Amino acid sequence: MYYLATISDEVRILPSRFSEKLEDVAFDSLRSMYEGVVIKGLGIVVAILGVKVSPVGKIVPGDGASYHKVKFEALVYAPVEGEVVEGEVVDIVDFGAFVRIGPIDGLVHISQVADDYISYDKKKGELLCKQARRKLSKGDSVRARVVTVSMTGMKLSDVKVGLTMRQPFLGKLEWIAEDLKKEKAPAKVKEK
Repeated sequence: MYYLATISDEVRILPSRFSEKLEDVAFDSLRSMYEGVVIKGLGIVVAILGVKVSPVGKIVPGDGASYHKVKFEALVYAPVEGEVVEGEVVDIVDFGAFVRIGPIDGLVHISQVADDYISYDKKKGELLCKQARRKLSKGDSVRARVVTVSMTGMKLSDVKVGLTMRQPFLGKLEWIAEDLKKEKAPAKVKEK
């Protein structure tokens, strides 16, 4: 889920940048400090938006930089258990498919691809459904449900998201369209 968060902090302005516009320097500093960082209880900071900087800063003895209080808005992504997401398959491996959801990749374990026997074709880089004769490949668009979320550190690599496609109207978007057509098709009446 994407949302806007308002954050208060303090930025350090180097003396070499004193001649520049304060908001621009603070914006650059905040981008380098926050974008792509995981904040526990908040999520992944995707982008810094509006920045308000106090024009009055403080100088710490022994440090020529000035420190200014800032308040800013950040676009944040936080996967939520139970949330339905759409994304693109970015990698197929023997144990499942990695799906790009927002700024991170979630894993659809091979057991969560479909209600079918799934095999991995290493040469083609595909997951194959035995009975339904469907395949999942890199570049496919899918819809999945978030089933587990783990944010243990402050790096994107520390975020683990587990996904499932084993529920109605989840899976490869083409599969969903096929299933909907079958459901909408009029029932055939057998003549006696």
